[in-house]
Amino acid sequence: MARHDLIDRIRQRLEELNRSERKVADVILADPTAATSMSIATLAQAASVSEPTVNRFCRSFDAKGYPDFKIKLAQSLARGTPYVSQAVEPEDSATDYTQKIFGATIAALDAARRQTDAARIERVVDYLIQAKQVHFFGLGASGAVAQDAQHKFFRFNMPVTAYIDVLMQRMVAATCHTGDVVVIISWTGRTRELVDIARLARESGAVVLGITAPDSPLARECTETLEVATPEDTDYYMPMTSRMIQLALIDVLATGVTLRRGEDFLGHLKKIKDSLRDTRYPDADD
Repeated sequence: MARHDLIDRIRQRLEELNRSERKVADVILADPTAATSMSIATLAQAASVSEPTVNRFCRSFDAKGYPDFKIKLAQSLARGTPYVSQAVEPEDSATDYTQKIFGATIAALDAARRQTDAARIERVVDYLIQAKQVHFFGLGASGAVAQDAQHKFFRFNMPVTAYIDVLMQRMVAATCHTGDVVVIISWTGRTRELVDIARLARESGAVVLGITAPDSPLARECTETLEVATPEDTDYYMPMTSRMIQLALIDVLATGVTLRRGEDFLGHLKKIKDSLRDTRYPDADD
């Protein structure tokens, strides 16, 4: 297998690894770029394993040792088609890039599933279920996710808005009150305007929830965060798997709120579905 497929190989072999080696893989996959600059001692500490375990992990991927593994990892990151996708090469056929995009998305979603902290999900749902009103903020690709969130959450009998314009976001944040919840969606967590808006919303009394990168400037300004790190570098490639992970997390939160509402709330959701019945042609089986 080509050397630049190292990251894909690690993902594909996760289930084969023993418990200690799996910890090493999880740290590397969470931030491959950071892993390329870690010493073996730093990586071992981050994964809570011994240095011999790290070396054994590296050799299992055809590396002579940790230094050689880091070179191969760096080569794996320096691939793909710039500004399109890390998973796709310029010479790929339609069959190739179709399979690669679906494969990368499935792998990224699976990695995100394993990283997602159920306790954090519960805390975020707690905030949402108690909110007087909820505002979803996002820019660029994350703006589309914010709009999808509004489409899901309007069903819950609470005022819900989505804003994808920075000036509107600032004004809404400045006029928030205690009991309001602002959800800011940003893959990198490094967009200056969103970090400022998070701070402004908290100063106004709102709870600020972030769906963003771990230890990012935005994460540090939030009341609570859902943090997921995957290898997609949206500074260099078109947002693809990152957007799908964000959408999946919105679905998880919407499901959590629905279940907290209880069975008595299902009649309300049924009315919404029933209101659409007359807008559609009958199903062929009807």
